[in-house]
Order: sequence, then C-alpha cells, then structure tokens
Amino acid sequence: MLALLLSGCQWQEKPLDPLERIRESGVLRVGTLNNQLSYYIGADGPTGLDYELAQRFAKELGVKLEMQTMFTLSGLFPALKNGDVDIVAAGLTVTPRRLQGFHPAPAYYYASQVVVYKKGKRRPRDLEELANTERSLAVVASSSHERQLEEIKKKYPNLTWQSIKETDIDDLLRKVANGELDYTVADSVDVALLQRTHPELAIALELTEDEPISWFVKDNNNDSLYALLIEFFGRIKQSGELAQLEEKYFGHVEQFDYVDTRAFLRALDDKLPKWQGLFKKYANEFDWRLIAALAYQESHWDPQAISPTGVRGMMMLTNPTAKSVGVTDRLNPEQSIRGGTEYLRKMVARVPDSINGHEKVWFALASYNIGFGHMMDARRLTKAQHGNPDAWADVKQRLPLLQQRKYYTQTRYGYARGTEAVNYVEGIRRYYQSIIGFEQTHSYNHESDDVKIINGLQTITVPDELRKASSAEINTVSSASQATATSSAVSTSK
Repeated sequence: MLALLLSGCQWQEKPLDPLERIRESGVLRVGTLNNQLSYYIGADGPTGLDYELAQRFAKELGVKLEMQTMFTLSGLFPALKNGDVDIVAAGLTVTPRRLQGFHPAPAYYYASQVVVYKKGKRRPRDLEELANTERSLAVVASSSHERQLEEIKKKYPNLTWQSIKETDIDDLLRKVANGELDYTVADSVDVALLQRTHPELAIALELTEDEPISWFVKDNNNDSLYALLIEFFGRIKQSGELAQLEEKYFGHVEQFDYVDTRAFLRALDDKLPKWQGLFKKYANEFDWRLIAALAYQESHWDPQAISPTGVRGMMMLTNPTAKSVGVTDRLNPEQSIRGGTEYLRKMVARVPDSINGHEKVWFALASYNIGFGHMMDARRLTKAQHGNPDAWADVKQRLPLLQQRKYYTQTRYGYARGTEAVNYVEGIRRYYQSIIGFEQTHSYNHESDDVKIINGLQTITVPDELRKASSAEINTVSSASQATATSSAVSTSK
C-alpha cells in the first residue's frame, strides 16, 4: 500500500511537458532581445517582427503572451534550458552549437554574416588582409559571428578579435560608425536597418551565404510544442502572412543611398524642428512622423518648392488636389500640410478592405503618387499573374510593368510611371524609419508603465487592451507605420 501511495505521489509530481504547462498557466513566455527588429516598445505599444509572430502563436494556443526581454544574448539559451521561458524568439541564426539541446523552428527569414567598416576608412579586401591587420575587430561574445570567426581562424591563424559580453551588435555597429572600432561582424539585415541612421556603415566582406534565422525550443522527450511551431510556421508561410510581416519590417531596406541619407539626417537637425508642430497638429490618426516623411519625400521640407509640372508647396499639391481639400494657398506651409494629410486620408479610405490594415497606407501612398486608378490597375495585373493583389510585396513588383506597352495596353488607365511610384513609397518608408531611429537614439528610455526590470531581465506583459485592440482601419494604419521603425538605442546580438 505504501509503495502504491509513493508511486501515486511520484506520478502526481511528474513535471508537465512544455505545452501542458503553457496551457495550464494560460501564459506563453517568450525570451527575446530588445532590438530594432524583434521587439521594442513603440509609440503605440509593443511592436516588432518576433513580437507579432509570438502574438499570433499565443492566440492559436488560446493563452496570454509574456515577452521576457534580456539585454544580452548570453542569457537567452540558459533561460530556455532552465525553463524560465518557453521559446526563444530573437532573430537568431541556426548554428551547430545551438542545436545541442534545442530545436530550431522553421526558418522565417535568412541573412548573411558580413564584415562592416566605416566609409572613408581602410576596407579589408579579403580574409587574409583582415587576419593580418592591426586594426581593431570586435564581436559579441558567444554569438554566431564569433563562431564564424573561430572557423575562419583555422585557415587564417593570425586572425584575432575581441569578444565583448555586455554589448549587442547595434552598439558595436554604432562604434564602427563613430570611429571607435574599425571592424565588426553583423547580420546583413541588421546592417541594412542601421544604415538609415548611420549611413557611414558599409560592408567590406561577406563571410557566409544566407543563413536560416529561427526560433528555438528546448529539446524534450515530448516535442508537442515543437510540432505545433512547425505547423504554425508552415501555415503562415502558405497563407502569405509571413511574407506580409517581412515586407512590413524590412521590405523597405533593399535600396540605400548614402548621399541622400546624409542629407536627410542633416535636415532632421536643421529643418524638422521648425515644422514638427504642424505635422503633429494635422496628423490626427496617422503617426506625425509618417506625414513628416511624406513631406520630405515631396519637397525636402521646403514650403516654397515648385515643380516644372505645376505642383508646389511643402506637400507638392496639384491645383485640382489643393482645391479638393480646401487649400487656397499651396505655398502656405500650414495649409499644405493640412491639405496633404487630408488627401492621404482620402486615399486610405478608398483602398479596398481586402487589403491588410497595416499595408493600406502603402497602397494609399502609391495612389497619392500615380493615382488611384493606376494603383488598381497594378493590383489587377498582379492577380492576372497569379500574385496576391492585396500584398504590397507582390503589387510593387508589378507597378513598373505599367511602363511597358505589352502590359499597360491591357489596363483600364494605361501608361503610368510605376517605377517612380515604388521608389516614392519605399523612400517614405525609409525616411519614416530614420526619423524614428533618430528620435530613439536621442531619447530612448527602457522603463515604462508596462516594463519591469528584475535582475537584468526585462519582462513586459502585453496589456489586455492592446491584445484586444480593434483592427479598425485608421488605427491599423498608424500602428503599422510605427512598426517599420528602427530602434537604434537597443538591438539584437546574433
């Protein structure tokens, strides 16, 4: 009888498997890093690629989401191993060492490892030169970048570097940009994002081909959580949700213009303060920084700008457009900003509801540039070519086809400068991101009402009102714009 009782006690004390624990507690704990891509607190609350994916996964499980944010890479996998978090979601590369005791979920994007230097400084031409240089090279300790250098050192034994524990990759990239460090190794996506606020950064060498970026779970006897992750990523990839999120967070970083970025950063200091109050006054449901980015794309914040084609003013309105929004003096900056914002609002309202809320603004901006009819032509052309007419990533590939006779003769509205429209929208997205990054570099604060820092672990529980927030069109546009921002003050180490 005693043996049976002991046996029963042992059975009752058997630890729950990860999925059972999540469902019983009603909370999914996700370990991450406060960074420009994975997770940060924006003007409208929590945002980031990994955050949005984690939101979706928690919703499928029917539980609340708790983001547990660490300041350095080194704490993530020990927390997962010890059961302090259920998943690590921080944009991490799959490496042999990370496969020891952990399962990677299916890759959700890819990035290559690159050597980064400052423009104007000496650029290492190859690995041999990098190995024999006396210049400083530093990487984040225990990162995939350090593992890559260890492999390279087998062939180039003179290669040396400094491994830094209490840092992250964005901090090292900023040191390179400021001239405090000669070289570092980073993921290509991180470099592209940070170039919007630090255009001095340049790529010297590519150390790897594109590598898979994945979430990780602990390798348990019961892999039910892992199996659900495989199913989850398979579904959102097939549905197109994953592609839309990728477009949202880094679809605008493909092109980089050093001279233009430098000029824009100077304008942030010299011109923006003068007009910021008006952008805030008339933005209303939009993020004012989106309106500021639109105005810079139009006129470089010059209220007296005049085009040979007849458009003029801060928002470069045509005469008919100005009249439609009640603007009597296009060269009056306040009238122009109010009118341009109202016109954008009208364009957003016309965008079909079949388009995901956070992408409506990009379709509206394309309409702002070439006209609503041409934008709809591009959607119809996208559908005819078996693309998704509701996905900006697909439609922006077809907009340039409106310049080719074989395509525009089949449309309702004919020829349009589609390439210009794509460049226009992507330019606004880049300027917007740079404004956010510039602001966060100068005024970022980790603490907020929803943030608690305990023993170096930043735990942020998503408020119920944010989880249950309405997907109303206008709110979605505003939060979607914010989500493209680069946080230069905090970043990931991969």
